[in-house]
Amino acid sequence: MVLEGEGLQEQNRLGLLIKSALSAKSMSMRKLSAAIGMDTASISRIASGKQQPKLEHLQRFAQHLDIPLLDLLTAAGFEAAEPKDSLGELRDALEGSGVNVDNMATQIRKELHKYEAYAQTEEGKELIESSFLAKLDQLRSAGYYIDQLRELYRDYASGQLPAAEQYVIGSALLYFVLSADIIPDFHFPFGYIDDAIAVRIVMEQLELLRRSS
Repeated sequence: MVLEGEGLQEQNRLGLLIKSALSAKSMSMRKLSAAIGMDTASISRIASGKQQPKLEHLQRFAQHLDIPLLDLLTAAGFEAAEPKDSLGELRDALEGSGVNVDNMATQIRKELHKYEAYAQTEEGKELIESSFLAKLDQLRSAGYYIDQLRELYRDYASGQLPAAEQYVIGSALLYFVLSADIIPDFHFPFGYIDDAIAVRIVMEQLELLRRSS
């Protein structure tokens, strides 16, 4: 389904983002075309604001240009479609604790972007399948974010999701399995806060993707 942007001005923001990433990688549109299996003319039209991108186009740009998918969606004119701030409750709960949820979220978003690319590889998929449930069982923990992780894994394992959603969920599962905690797990009472933040960020991403499809 074609994404409905908010006019040429918004699409030009997307073009600037794409062109900046191409320049940083010393990559031409022709090379990007060969890498993502999309004709150069279409890339050029999207970058110039003459063609609305599809979700699959933005997903490919994100993967090959190292641009977070949410940044591409926003640049394409979807600010108004952003979901509610689901980190607000954590901010309130940790007020006065010295834990800066917003700073942590910035770091975690970077990690999730890295793991989203890894989730698209066979190695990443195999790691999720072999390690996620084992680590979850090892923790012997409970709570809302643990329940959400279980639900995300069930959706992931169903094989029924669009590719973009599959990769976003995969990023959360890989973060849980691999990432060195920003706050160490043994640092009671704040252990696993970063995992909880990662889950909430991914839930926001999924909501935005589903609104945009």
